[in-house]
Amino acid sequence: MNIFSVFSLLGGLAFFLYGMRVMGNGLEKMAGGRLERVLESLTANKAMGVLLGLGVTAIIQSSSATTVMVVGFVNSGIMRLSQAIGVIMGANIGTTVTSWILSLTNISGDGFLINLLKPANFSPLIAAVGVIMILFSKSSKKQDIGMIMTGFAILMTGMEIMSAAVEPLADIPEFANFLILFSNPFFGVLAGAVLTAVIQSSSASVGILQALSATGSITFGTAIPIILGQNIGTCVTALISCVGTKTNAKRAAFVHLYFNIIGTVLFLSIFYALNAIIDFKFMGDSVNAVSIAVVHTLFNLITTSVLLPFTKQLERLAKLTVKDDDEGNNDFALLDERFLQSPSFAVERCTILTERMAELAKNTILTALGMIDNYDKEKMQQIAENEDRVDKYEDRIGDYLVKIASKDLSENDSETVTLLLQSIGDFERISDHAVNISESSLELFEKNKCFSEEAKAELSVVCSAVSDIVNMAIKAFVKRDVEYAKCVEPLEEVVDELCRDIRSRHIVRLQQGECTIETGFVYTDLLTGIERVSDHCSNIAISIIQYDDDDGVSHEFAHEIKMRGKLYKSKYSEYREKYSLSK
Repeated sequence: MNIFSVFSLLGGLAFFLYGMRVMGNGLEKMAGGRLERVLESLTANKAMGVLLGLGVTAIIQSSSATTVMVVGFVNSGIMRLSQAIGVIMGANIGTTVTSWILSLTNISGDGFLINLLKPANFSPLIAAVGVIMILFSKSSKKQDIGMIMTGFAILMTGMEIMSAAVEPLADIPEFANFLILFSNPFFGVLAGAVLTAVIQSSSASVGILQALSATGSITFGTAIPIILGQNIGTCVTALISCVGTKTNAKRAAFVHLYFNIIGTVLFLSIFYALNAIIDFKFMGDSVNAVSIAVVHTLFNLITTSVLLPFTKQLERLAKLTVKDDDEGNNDFALLDERFLQSPSFAVERCTILTERMAELAKNTILTALGMIDNYDKEKMQQIAENEDRVDKYEDRIGDYLVKIASKDLSENDSETVTLLLQSIGDFERISDHAVNISESSLELFEKNKCFSEEAKAELSVVCSAVSDIVNMAIKAFVKRDVEYAKCVEPLEEVVDELCRDIRSRHIVRLQQGECTIETGFVYTDLLTGIERVSDHCSNIAISIIQYDDDDGVSHEFAHEIKMRGKLYKSKYSEYREKYSLSK
């Protein structure tokens, strides 16, 4: 083996790791967060949790990603620690799927079908089809499928290159002597754990071992401890991800570690005890890629079967390791950095929090409108607290959305991010105007002033219209309901006309001495705030219409507004009649 073989080995490893990443990203984008939603909602039963962990990991090809996701779920309060344990166990089984895929390189034979199953023969064709789909398809779903196919082809090509690069090691006695060291269970486990911890992927480290098996120098006695160590090494990713998290999230990461350590100790103890009694003859036999996949799968199946009944004990052990800490509820735990590894799911978390922000902004402005002529100190304080929380929502969601936007997003997720970024500013401004309106109410109270009965009646009409438009805009946003959104713009024009008409009437009352200059300033400030709330509702509605622009509906409605078409005129007439000052 010369320096060029080393270069080939490193290049093959690079192809292998990159192919895994491309394929995993494509699978994740295709899933669009659906896998995580299932994972989140169907984990009450331990056996179901195992199956879900297995399924999700088999699809996204990364037990580390699944476990990190689970740590994030526990950290944000979405999942209990007891629910997480089954998923973590299932993730360990799911990661064995990769080793079975890689064992295809071990297929031998001369028949057409056999040759067709060899990665060296079908990978180029898969790569070609995948690249064509990426380059020439306009559908984001087809592009994602192309990415999966291309990633798989790169992965298998990397495996072939690594296997070819290490073949000369079979003729080097020093290599065989070096591998004998790992026949010692302690050194074998340590080597597997360190390798996996460094590259942070048990699938990748098992793939490297499968490539090395092509030399014929790796025996079962060497491979078994290394494979078990690889399961321990994969826990490093979850342990790193739990830094700075809540108590239960740390416990989830330690459950993953303890599960693999206990499983390894039990497996090795029983296996080597039996070997001492029975003397397994196969321990000196060479392994191949299929053998490694079998050992990898058996270990995880046996460990899960043995430890699944003891989930409570694992939970107790984790609680002994990580002591209780005082923690309050925190909405922003939904914006966990770990979720960024799954952008589709991160977008969903942001959407949930933005909807809460929208409802909070709505409740804040409706409370403010309700106390214009009926000051309430407690409501005033609540409005101030709500506004402060809405500000925090905007800062935290905005920062998180910017991070998501830097990821490789599906077309739908990218559009959702745009909608959320456009909307959070409007929600924040609505809550700001709620504070301004409440301050006007406070000013009237402190100065012991009030509006004339006619002014109160006019305010009642416009406040009713604004309450309607706020409810309509927030409902349209939460439900992504374009029909509701289309009703906002005609009502926004009616509110503008009401404000202009009320100002004109107010000027007449000032001239006639029915209102004072002092209350007049407050009255004008209220109308300005009300009008701006209506404007922000219009912005939200237009963003929703643009979001649902698959069939050109936003362009159609823009034309409708500009030309005052039938739909617009119909709603405008309806609202003008409903909110008439002459009643």
